[in-house]
Amino acid sequence: MAEAKAKGKTSKTLVWILMAMLILGLGGFGVTNLSGTVRTVGEVGSKEISVDDYYRGLQEEMNAYSAQVGQPLTFQQAQLFGVDRNVLARLVTTRSLDAETARMGLSIGDENLRLELLNIPAFQGLDGEFDREAYAFAIDQAGMNESEFEDSVREETARSLLQGAIVSGVNIPESYAKTVLDFIAEDRDFTWTKLTADNLTVAVADPTDEEAKAYYDANIDAYMLPATRQITFAWVNPAMLLDTVEIDEAAIQELYEARNAEFNQPERRLVERLAFADTAAAEAAFEQVRNGQATFESLVEARGLALSDVDLGDVSKSELGSAGEAVFITPVGGIAGPVDTNLGPALFRVNAILPARSTSFEDAKPVLREDLALDRARRVIEAQIDNVDDLLAGGATLEEVADETDLVLATIDWHAGSEEDIAGYEGFRAAAAAADESDFPAIEELEDGGIFALRVDGETESAPAAFEDVKDAALEALKAERTAEALGKLVSSLEPQLKSGTHFTSFGFDANEEVDMDRADFVDGTSADFMLQVFEMEVGELRQIAAEDGGLLLVRLDAITPPDHADPEITSLTNLINQQLGGGISQDLFQSYAESLQVMYPPQINQQALNAVHAQFQ
Repeated sequence: MAEAKAKGKTSKTLVWILMAMLILGLGGFGVTNLSGTVRTVGEVGSKEISVDDYYRGLQEEMNAYSAQVGQPLTFQQAQLFGVDRNVLARLVTTRSLDAETARMGLSIGDENLRLELLNIPAFQGLDGEFDREAYAFAIDQAGMNESEFEDSVREETARSLLQGAIVSGVNIPESYAKTVLDFIAEDRDFTWTKLTADNLTVAVADPTDEEAKAYYDANIDAYMLPATRQITFAWVNPAMLLDTVEIDEAAIQELYEARNAEFNQPERRLVERLAFADTAAAEAAFEQVRNGQATFESLVEARGLALSDVDLGDVSKSELGSAGEAVFITPVGGIAGPVDTNLGPALFRVNAILPARSTSFEDAKPVLREDLALDRARRVIEAQIDNVDDLLAGGATLEEVADETDLVLATIDWHAGSEEDIAGYEGFRAAAAAADESDFPAIEELEDGGIFALRVDGETESAPAAFEDVKDAALEALKAERTAEALGKLVSSLEPQLKSGTHFTSFGFDANEEVDMDRADFVDGTSADFMLQVFEMEVGELRQIAAEDGGLLLVRLDAITPPDHADPEITSLTNLINQQLGGGISQDLFQSYAESLQVMYPPQINQQALNAVHAQFQ
């Protein structure tokens, strides 16, 4: 009995010891809330980062993320997004600035502090004057006393002064925006033509086989066959199973009814709508159009709108509501109205009539059956994935898999440019590029719901194609090269006259005159770098540019039109460029300064305190 009492006493003693240790361990901070004795999560210089500031920062950032994605954000997700690190980094930057303002002795006096407090709306009463009770209540609700709050206001104001001194005064030279705008907004006027063998007075002779062979040898890099991989694969896609999938008539009928709006559309109109403030204005506008004093376009322009702003697209009678009847009895080109709408009285212009479209069930059946069959084939394939995976994991070869499943065995000499059949799938190309001869086949999925597994049997290095296989291409390339040379000599002989402004047509050349072309424009029939070369030219310069499909492009730059810097639109762009650049430089300056302060005042972070705050969000 004594021994039992002793054991019981010992057990109770151990329990109290454990409880004491637990209380000591948790009592410092955050057992149930943030009211423990640990008040900071770190410090920067002499400035502490309070637990409350860190907690509030996390809460605000998580709420912002939640609002952005439209659903609550868990703390684990917030950590994945780096929310906790961003909040801590922002607080470290803020406190490093506070440490620096303290070192500099930068602060505001009591009178300025009083003015700051008087201007805070939360501390004002119904009469707009400072309310002492509202001030005390708001501070108490924030969990602060007046001294702490006023110190925070002093720090924030001093910090703002320091930040303003850093980022203000960034002046962008006027020449910068002007240079940028001159580059992007300059226009070019030029004349160009494409010359071919037809422009030569003496035709270029056909090269001989010997000459083509010499050309082939000299340009062997153009006739290299790509390195290839010999790949065996087993695959199946939904289209391959279409004939094996049974689709009943009831399912097709059900799908037809579900997609009725796709197959049966009522008559529709292409319509534009211009709404007015009142009926009188709408009737006056309609009268102007009827009397020929205005057009629908001029009415739209007078309102400061574009036709795209009033375009309703194609609409049905029911979609137009109360205006439907009037619009649908109006002929093409006619104007209906004024008609009351939810935007007010409006005029409608009818631009086209789209007749009703009706597709019978019998006519739609083939399309519907194929859609259903493809969907069911995807499910059939999906159901086979585990079985194929098990076969491969058990050591089955691709040949054996093809024998036992719906997968079909095939081979391909694959290279990066292959596009036929399965090589057209991005999933297969990625797997073929990454596979190695030592790899075991594994099941992979295709974009359309198909599956495949592949094996690399060997590789062939890049090598020149046999001359006989590319002889015709070499003959054609050599003749094109000689034609371009002959055209170049022809242009060189005419260059003095062309440079002096003689019109291209004087020499029997077609003349394409382009006006006010900017760098972003593309001229049909020219090479990809054509406009780039045009913008490298000087006025009067004549340039020959090789055409991508053979022949020669001849271009003469006629004029350079710089942007009009007096134009309000150009002035607006100039201001925008200056603002964006100035803001970017200011931000960079501040970032550099903040980083230098963190070197001067290395942050000391209490990870245990951080963990305790994080625990409140679990």
